Amino acid sequence: MSNENLQRDEAANRSALITTHSYDVSLDVRTALDPEVTGYTSRSVINFSAREPGGSTFLDFISSDVHSVFLNGKGLAVADVVDGSRIRLDNLRAENQVTVTGTALYSTSGEGMHRFFDPADGQCYLYTQYEPADARRVFANFEQPDLKAEFTFHVMAPSDWQVASNGAEANRTQLTSDPATSRWDFAPTRRMSTYITTVLAGPYFKAEDHWSGTLEDGTALEIPLALYCRNSMAGSFDTGHLFQLTKQGLGFFNNLFDYPYPWGKYDQAFVPEYNLGAMENPGLVTFTENYVFTSRAADSQYQARANTLMHEMAHMWFGDLVTMQWWNDLWLKESFADYMGTLGVDRATDWDTAWVNFANNRKAWAYVQDQLPTTHPIVADIPDLEAAKQNFDGITYAKGASVLKQLVAYVGFEAFIAGSRRYFRDHEYGNTTLADLLAALGEASGRDLAAWARQWLQTSGISTVTAEIEEHDGVLGRVALVQEAVDPVTGQQELRPHRLRVGLYDFDADGLLVRTDSVETDLTGQSTVVPELAGKPVPALLLVNDDDLSYVKVRFDPRSEATARASLGALQDPMARALCWTALWDAARDGVAPADSYVAAVEKFGAAENGIGVLLNVLGNASTAIDRYVPVSVRDSVRNRFLDVAARELGAARPGSDHQLAWARTLAATSRQSAGRLGLVRGILDGTTVVEGLAVDPELRWSLWHALAANGQATEAELDAELSRDTTASGRAGHATALAARPEAAVKAAAWDAAVKGSALSNQLLSATIAGFNTAPGGLLDPFVEPYFECLENVWAERSIEIASRIVRGLYPAGQDLDGSSPDAHAVIVRTDDWLAAHPEAPRALRRIVIEQRSHLHRSLTAQARGRG
Repeated sequence: MSNENLQRDEAANRSALITTHSYDVSLDVRTALDPEVTGYTSRSVINFSAREPGGSTFLDFISSDVHSVFLNGKGLAVADVVDGSRIRLDNLRAENQVTVTGTALYSTSGEGMHRFFDPADGQCYLYTQYEPADARRVFANFEQPDLKAEFTFHVMAPSDWQVASNGAEANRTQLTSDPATSRWDFAPTRRMSTYITTVLAGPYFKAEDHWSGTLEDGTALEIPLALYCRNSMAGSFDTGHLFQLTKQGLGFFNNLFDYPYPWGKYDQAFVPEYNLGAMENPGLVTFTENYVFTSRAADSQYQARANTLMHEMAHMWFGDLVTMQWWNDLWLKESFADYMGTLGVDRATDWDTAWVNFANNRKAWAYVQDQLPTTHPIVADIPDLEAAKQNFDGITYAKGASVLKQLVAYVGFEAFIAGSRRYFRDHEYGNTTLADLLAALGEASGRDLAAWARQWLQTSGISTVTAEIEEHDGVLGRVALVQEAVDPVTGQQELRPHRLRVGLYDFDADGLLVRTDSVETDLTGQSTVVPELAGKPVPALLLVNDDDLSYVKVRFDPRSEATARASLGALQDPMARALCWTALWDAARDGVAPADSYVAAVEKFGAAENGIGVLLNVLGNASTAIDRYVPVSVRDSVRNRFLDVAARELGAARPGSDHQLAWARTLAATSRQSAGRLGLVRGILDGTTVVEGLAVDPELRWSLWHALAANGQATEAELDAELSRDTTASGRAGHATALAARPEAAVKAAAWDAAVKGSALSNQLLSATIAGFNTAPGGLLDPFVEPYFECLENVWAERSIEIASRIVRGLYPAGQDLDGSSPDAHAVIVRTDDWLAAHPEAPRALRRIVIEQRSHLHRSLTAQARGRG
C-alpha cells in the first residue's frame, strides 16, 4: 500500500502529539504447523497520552485483515478507520487506550513473523525481525523509534515448543481446553522502541548458562544466559564457545560503560533464512544460523562471528538503552556498535588480528560504498522508511566505525569512554540526535567537536592520498602528502584533516621487509610537507597510513609500488601487509593498474599470506577481478592460470589447515567459468582424488557441484541425489543454486520466472536461485536485459522491500564485457541511463539500487578498458 512508507515529517508530527506508555500484545500461533494456515491472531492493547485532546493520529498495522478497533472502550467501524496499513484514531483524550485485533500474516521474506519448515525433519520454526519498521507486520503499533514504551507479550503456541521474548518468562499455562496448546506470559520490558521487540517460537534446541559479575563500584550483576538453534543443527552448535564469548563480552562492556546491563536476561537465537547478520533485540538477540558452522569453517569465520556477537552486545547500550530519534542518526548505534565489536574482540578475546581484519574487510566495504554516486554522509538524510532500509550500508557501519576510531585517537580513549558513560546516564531509555552525542563527548574531552563533525560526519566520499617524493643520492628530500577528496554527491573537494603515520620499510639481512622508521603527521588541506622525513635514507617501501590510523585510500609512489609487487610476501607486519593488499586492490578497481596485475600478485604471494582472513579476502578479490575487471580478450588465459595456482596451492597447503580450505573454495568458485580443472573438481567430489586433510563436507560439496553444473557437467538427477544426502536448509539452497547454474536457455528462463513472476521462493531460496541464474557463459543472459528494465516498477510495487531489493539488485545485467565502444556507450549503460531518465518519479530506494548497479558496471568496464591498454 502507498501509505506503508512512513515519512519523516509524519513521524515527527505523531511524536509531537502523543507519548506511548505500554503495550500488551497477544499472539496466537498454535496453528503455525499447518502450512495451509497463512496467518495468526494478533491483539494489541496500547496505552498512550495525547498532548492535544481532540486531536487525531494513526496506528500502523500491515495485516490480512483487522477484526476490531476499540478506542477508549468504544468500538470503531473498521471500514471507516482502516486505510491500507494505517488505522485512524480521532477524538483523542489526554489519556487513551486502543485495542486492535486482527490477522497478521506469516512471512517467508524474513520480514515480520518468519515461518520456516525444516527440510531435515519437517519441524516448524518462527521468529520475528523488524528493523526498520516491520513490527507492524506482527502487531498494531506506533512504528517509529522515538515512541518508546514498555512491552508485555503473551504467546499461544504448541505446548512442546520453546517460546521466548525480550522479557523473562513469567508464567506458562497449559490450556485445559486444549492441552496441546500452552500460553506463555512474559515479564514487562523496560522502555524500548517497537523495532527491537521480538518473539521466538518453535521446537528449538535450548542451552542455558549464567554470568555473574561485579562492576568497579561493587554493583553485582546476575544475568541468565540462553542459546537457541534448530533441533536439526544441535549437533553442530558449539554452545561452550559461544557462552565463553558471551561472558567475555558482558564482563568487558559492563566495566567499560560503567552502566549495568539493563535488560535482565541475555538470550541469543540462531535462526534460519535470516536477512541480516544479527539483530540487537534486548534480552533476545537473533543471529543468522550461518554462524552455526555445520561444515568446516576457517578461524576468520569464527572471529567474524565473535565480532558480530560483540557488535550486538554493544547495542544493548548504543541503540537499545539510548536510541536515535529518527533514522537520520542510524549511525549513532551502528557505527558505535561496529567500532565496539572490533574493540571487544581485540580486548576481551584471544584473537590478536581484530583490527587487521577491520582494515582489510570492514573498511573495504566502506571504501566501495563511499565511491558510489549514491553515497551519503554518515549522518544521512532519511526522508522515509524506504530510504532508511537502504542505509544499512558500508557508510553507516564501517565508515562510521572508522571515523569513530579516528575520533578516539583525537579526543583520547579515556575521554571517549567518559563521554559515552555520560551519554548513557543522561539519555537512558530515551532518544537522541547527533547534538546530544557531541555534547557528551565535547564535555568529556574539553574539545569543540562541531568542526570535526562537519568535516567527517556531514560530508561524503573518501580522500585519496599520494606521497610525492624528491630524493637525492639515496636520501629523501621533500616529501609531500597530497590529498584529493571529491564528494561524489556534490562534486566538490572536501579536504579533511587526517592524522597519519608514514612508515619506512627496508630489507634486513635475511631479505625480510621490516619497518625501519615511522613519522606521525597531520595532513591538512590539499598538500602537507613532512619535514621529519627529509634526510632519511630512501626506503624500499614508503607506506602512507601505516597502522591504519585514518579513513583514507592510498596510492603508492612508483618505487613503493614496485617493491609491493615484487616483495609483498617479505613484508612481516600483518597490518602493513593488509594495507598493501588494499592499495593494490584499489588500484585495480579504480582502473589505475591493470586488474591482471592484482591477480598476478595474489598468485605470487597468496600462499605466503598467513592471515586467513586476509587470504580469503584477496582470493575473493582475485576472482572478482577475473570475472569483472580483466578484459574478455585475456580473461580465459588469466582464469586458467589462476586455476592452476589454486590447484597447486591446494596440494601444497598443510593438510587440514585453513589455507587448504581457502584454496579449495577458490578452486570451486573459479571453476564455475572454466572447464580447465573440472577433472580435479569431479575427483574431489566422487572421492577418486583424495586431498589429504581436506574435509569434503556439504558446503564444499555444493560449491563443487555448482562448478560442474555451470559447465553443463552435472545432471538434474545427480543434483537431486546430492540433495537426498543433504536434506538441510543449506543443502536445499545449494541445490537451488546448482540447478539454476546449468547453462541452458530453458533453465535460465525457469529461474527468471521463479524469481520475478513467482512468489513461492523464500528469501534464502530466492537469493540462491539468483546466484545460479547469474552463473552463465557470455551471451546466455542477454535475452533478460530488456525484461529486467520492464519489470522493475511492478516488482517494487508488488513485492516487499526486502524481496524487491534482492530481485532488483541481483538480476541487474552486471556481467558485461567491453566491446569496441567506451564504457559510457555500452548498451547496458545506455539502457540504464534511459530507464533512469524516463522514471524520475520512481521510488527513491528503487532508483538508488539501479544507480548503484550502473556504477558497479561502469567501474568494471572502465577497468577492462585499462586492461586493454
